[in-house]
Amino acid sequence: MMFTFQFFTLFSSLFYIAFFLGRINGHPGNYVRIAGFRLEECHPSGCLTDLSIQMGVIMTLSQVMNKIPSLTSLREKHVCAHPLQLAEEENNYQLADLDDLMIQFSFTTLFVAAFPLAPLMALINNIVEIRLEAIKMVRLERRLIPKKTNVMGIWTNVLEAIGVLAVITNGLVIGITSDFVPRLVYRYGYGPCALGEAGTHCMSGYINSSLTTRRVGDVEQQARMNDELCVITEVLSCVCSFRDFRSEEDHSLTSHFWLVLAARLAFVMVFEVCLRHNSVNIAWFVPSDSLMVKNDRREKKLDQLKEELE
Repeated sequence: MMFTFQFFTLFSSLFYIAFFLGRINGHPGNYVRIAGFRLEECHPSGCLTDLSIQMGVIMTLSQVMNKIPSLTSLREKHVCAHPLQLAEEENNYQLADLDDLMIQFSFTTLFVAAFPLAPLMALINNIVEIRLEAIKMVRLERRLIPKKTNVMGIWTNVLEAIGVLAVITNGLVIGITSDFVPRLVYRYGYGPCALGEAGTHCMSGYINSSLTTRRVGDVEQQARMNDELCVITEVLSCVCSFRDFRSEEDHSLTSHFWLVLAARLAFVMVFEVCLRHNSVNIAWFVPSDSLMVKNDRREKKLDQLKEELE
């Protein structure tokens, strides 16, 4: 229950930024408003920038905040502990550790395409955590009673669910949130290289092709658009450029938009199928239990049966 609460608390904003921010706010002249206020938009460079910043801040703060109670309790136990009066281990010691590990694993897999530094930050955090736990377990607490087990219980299913969700989210981040697919479409469909223009970079003119222009001539419409990014030209017309593939006449979606959308969906499908196929192959080549371990277990069981029969 605690893991579910923490997961939704930490990742709800990331899912919103990655897949909803800037996609339901409308366009100049037809903005979606709630209580008279416009919905927020992504950074001009794209929603991937907002997602990367948000993930870096949340991951850093969550790891730092988790270390503060550990350092405080470690200092108190170090000052007050007596060699013959060591503290008993906490009842939820393993549960809390696995909970933190699942959250960290989620950070390093779900949106790693937007924030590649997540595994490095997790490594640094684990190095510090190992030293803190070593001091606490060796000096300040009683020795833990080991228990033999073959599985992690429900956490195995949680790891599998996070792995599947990570494949889906990273595919959507690359295909939907980022500009990777639109750039490919422009490079091979609309750019100078596709048109056969030699001596020009293949991505030249991409920014202008991704913008739609809206012109407003009368003063009344300019007053209604005073909260939009406008440039006053020599003919006193308000020119607003926004990122979208729409016609400048009636602002309907162009064929370029539908081509990019089809390419995005095709990329996501191919990405998911390829990763799923690779995961099945890896699971077949690298099983959870090696053949040698299985044979050793069978031999031990056979020896036990022989002893019982004798």
